[in-house]
Amino acid sequence: MSDAREHVLAGTRGTLFVHEWPHPHPRYVALLVHGYGEHAGRYEEVAGVLGEHGAAVYAPDHMGHGRSAGERVVVTDFEDVVTDVHAVADLARAAHPGLPLVLVGHSMGGLISSRYAQRYGEELTALVLSGPVIGAWELPGRLLALDEIPDTPISPASLSRDPAVGAAYAADPLVWHGPMKRPTLEAFARTLETVAEGGDVGRLPVLWLHGDDDRLVPLPGSRTGVVRLTGGGSPGHLTERIYPGARHEVFLETNRAEVFADVTGFLDRVLTA
Repeated sequence: MSDAREHVLAGTRGTLFVHEWPHPHPRYVALLVHGYGEHAGRYEEVAGVLGEHGAAVYAPDHMGHGRSAGERVVVTDFEDVVTDVHAVADLARAAHPGLPLVLVGHSMGGLISSRYAQRYGEELTALVLSGPVIGAWELPGRLLALDEIPDTPISPASLSRDPAVGAAYAADPLVWHGPMKRPTLEAFARTLETVAEGGDVGRLPVLWLHGDDDRLVPLPGSRTGVVRLTGGGSPGHLTERIYPGARHEVFLETNRAEVFADVTGFLDRVLTA
């Protein structure tokens, strides 16, 4: 999308770089919340789909990620990241007062978005979670039990069945290709507990997307968190889409046209309700 704009905000831990994909006459605002080690620029295709659907789209690079300030991939408190995302929402609402606000969070962004919905759910019209890190995610505990965090970066092949996705990820200089860092793992563990104990999001419509071959954030562990977040997984408030054979990044999977159709169909139902 050639008309993308850039903003720089004062975040909780330094400057925050924000992407905007504007729309001349939007009917809603979509806020994209990216995952661990990556950046919002990887969501240009998602932004394009949402833009064609009628959204003005905003997406920050989180602290320590992409072009935002901070030591690379270090997040000592995810509450600060939630506060940063809320600042981006304020930016979007100032530009588009009165429009519905939809939050779309992937992976670590699903954890951030879930906590956002617990803190600011009254401001949201819908929540979309893609491969969310909530519920029973065992990786932080396993790594924190070690004396030294192994230098084992995320495998590009675990992202999508489309080899071009892994190749682009491996070549992206704004993606972190090193080991996870202990402060971030500790923050993950704390925030998983915080979200588990933070209550459900009431009547907020939630769409949960997950690949059943997601080896980074296994589906069964996320299901625990999604059900709890949605007050028992009520069909009236939770829409679930599980994709056979799909890996972690369903927005970049070989069946992403199906995924995008599920997202826009869900939003049509919510926005016209």
